[in-house]
Amino acid sequence: MAKKSSFSKEQYLKWFESMLLMRKFEEKVSQLYIQRKFSGFLHLYIGQEAVVAGAVSATLPEDKMITAYRCHAHPLGRGTDPKLMMAEMYGKVTGLSKGKGGSMHMFDISKHIYGGHGIVGGQIPLGAGLAFADKYKGNNNVTLCSMGDGAIRQGALHEAFNMAMTWKLPVVYIIENNGYAMGTSVSRTSNVVELYKIGLSYDMPGEAVDGMTVEAVHNAIEKAVKWCRDGKGPYLLEIKTYRYKGHSMSDPRKYRTKEEEEEYMNEDPIEKVLKTIKSNKYATDKQIEAIQEKVKNQIEESVKFAEESPFPKPEDMYEDIYSEPNYPFIKE
Repeated sequence: MAKKSSFSKEQYLKWFESMLLMRKFEEKVSQLYIQRKFSGFLHLYIGQEAVVAGAVSATLPEDKMITAYRCHAHPLGRGTDPKLMMAEMYGKVTGLSKGKGGSMHMFDISKHIYGGHGIVGGQIPLGAGLAFADKYKGNNNVTLCSMGDGAIRQGALHEAFNMAMTWKLPVVYIIENNGYAMGTSVSRTSNVVELYKIGLSYDMPGEAVDGMTVEAVHNAIEKAVKWCRDGKGPYLLEIKTYRYKGHSMSDPRKYRTKEEEEEYMNEDPIEKVLKTIKSNKYATDKQIEAIQEKVKNQIEESVKFAEESPFPKPEDMYEDIYSEPNYPFIKE
C-alpha cells in the first residue's frame, strides 16, 4: 500500500511537470551547445531540480529569487516562458535580456527572478540588498538567495551575513551543496564540511536538507520563510544535492568516480516524484505521457522561436546601459 503523503495530488503533478521541463530544457541546450548554436559558458542544473521545485512551492510569487550562473531552472520553476530563455541562449533580441546576458545571466523581473550572476558569490550581498529593500518598504516579502558550495569561500558572504543578521533582513540563504566547487570537493577546501554551521558565528539559524527529495526541500524552505516573515531575520539552509553533469560543458568529471555518480543517479528527484505519482495512482500512464508530450512540445517551440528570432543590431550595444530610477516608496 502506498504511503500517504501530506502533499496533494495536484502538487505532485505540478512538481513533476516543472522538474521535467527544467531537465528537458537543459538536455536540449546541451545538445545545441555541442552543435555550436550558441557560445560562451553553459552550466547545467541537471540532478538539482528538486531544490528549485521545492523552493517555488514553498514561497509566494512576490518573493524574490537570486542565484549564481547555474540559473536556468530558477526562472523555469517560477513560470518564465522557455521561448524567451532559449532566445536569450541564442543571443537573440527576443530573449529575456535582449540577447545581452546569455546562459549565465537569466533575469525575469516579472517573475521576481533577479539573476543569474557570473561573478562567484556576487549575488550574496545582492540578496541582502533585495531583502533590505523589502524591509525598508515594509512589505512581507522574503528573498531566497542561492549559491554554490564554492561561493561560500568568498569574503562577501561574511560581510553580507553580518549585515543581514544585524538588520534582521528577511533573506533565506541557500547553499546548493552539490559536493564540488568546479572540480574541488568540499572536504578539500574547508575543515567545516557541514556548511550550514557557517552561520553559527553570526547566530544565524540553519540546517542541512536532503536536496534530492522535493518534499524535504519544500518543508525546510517553508519553515525558513516563515522565520523571515515573522521578523526574526535571515535563515541558512545547506541543501545537499548533486549535479549529474560536470561543472560546465568542458568538465570531463575525472575527479568523481562512476560509482559515486551511479549512487546519486538512483536518487533522481524526478523519478522519486514519478514513483509517488504512480504508486498513489495520481495519474494514469496516458496522463503522464500527456505531460511528457506537453514538455517536449514546449522545448521544440522554444528552439523554433529562438532560431527564427533576429540578432541584435550593432548599435543596440548602446541601449539598456542605464535604467531610469523608479522609487515609488520615496515621496518627492
